[in-house]
Amino acid sequence: MHEQTVRERGETIPPPMALLQMATGYWESQAIYVAAKLGIADLLGDGPKTSFDLAQGTRTHPGSLRRLMRTLVSLGVFIEEEDNRFALTPIGNSLLSDVPGSLRSMVLTLGEEHYQAWGNLLQSVKTGEPAFNHVYKMGLFQYFAQNPAAGEVFNGAMDNITELLSLAIVLAYDFSKITLIADIGGGRGALISAILKMNPKLNGILYDTAPVIEEAKRVVNGDGLAENCKALAGDFFKSVPNGADAYILKNVLHDWDDEHCVKILKNCCNAMTRNGRVLLVETVLRPNGAASFDRLQDLNMLVISGGRERSEAEYRSLFEVAGLRLTKIVPTISPVSVIEGVPKWIEPSATSIPAADLTRRKD
Repeated sequence: MHEQTVRERGETIPPPMALLQMATGYWESQAIYVAAKLGIADLLGDGPKTSFDLAQGTRTHPGSLRRLMRTLVSLGVFIEEEDNRFALTPIGNSLLSDVPGSLRSMVLTLGEEHYQAWGNLLQSVKTGEPAFNHVYKMGLFQYFAQNPAAGEVFNGAMDNITELLSLAIVLAYDFSKITLIADIGGGRGALISAILKMNPKLNGILYDTAPVIEEAKRVVNGDGLAENCKALAGDFFKSVPNGADAYILKNVLHDWDDEHCVKILKNCCNAMTRNGRVLLVETVLRPNGAASFDRLQDLNMLVISGGRERSEAEYRSLFEVAGLRLTKIVPTISPVSVIEGVPKWIEPSATSIPAADLTRRKD
């Protein structure tokens, strides 16, 4: 057995210390959450401030806030300058509100609902059921529907992630042969907006639940896409809009078990044009335990919604049951890939997919 291991910060430390760092990881995440909750990054947005000034601005205990700030300096979130003044680092910039690359909403939802659910991971492992349901006595989406403030933060978190992934998606996949694309479960429209901006001849449909779509309409209109993007409300378990030649679903299927996934895919398959396709934007689990974050994300889906991340073989199987054939997996510069499937009635020769693309994988 190796006596030493390499930690992500480039340090070589004994295995017991490596394990201790892992076990105390939530100390770091909660410290970052508190900084996000207090809006400290926004207070530093116009320049460095002392811990006393920050305490006044956040109505917190000055000595305790200084200890929090000192900890976050050690993590690289902030930097301490002369005269006890703190400033943002590039990492800390991502805690700013309403800026490109912001992760503040994501940090908030991870530090609140996710944190409580993860505290009951043992419940999920014992029962196979979402710990979230055990803690909140209802499912994830029902909870956010009944708690609008928490739902708004969660939707903002999904916007955070979509904004980070959108450029990677539009750079990796060729949308030029599509005329009408439907973004199913597309939230407030960050992905469909990015796709349409990069492909101005393309028309789009944004499809989600009624409360989300009301907000999404304002986003789409604000992006100047009202003429070539319709925002429609509905339930993708019952139906999806007819007539698109591509149906894209970003991080939708990983929320659900196989039965629900097949239902969604069948609805897309039945609604699309004859030469249509389904495009999933998801993490594809790699073999042999590669990419530990992917595995943690898979465990997160168990805890939060009862869903899961899947391998290529598992996506291929889902497609098969839903009447689709997986044609290719397109890796991106981000952790997600674009998984393309077409109806089984389309002959393999009718697609322009080189055989080598069928198993293309990001290393």
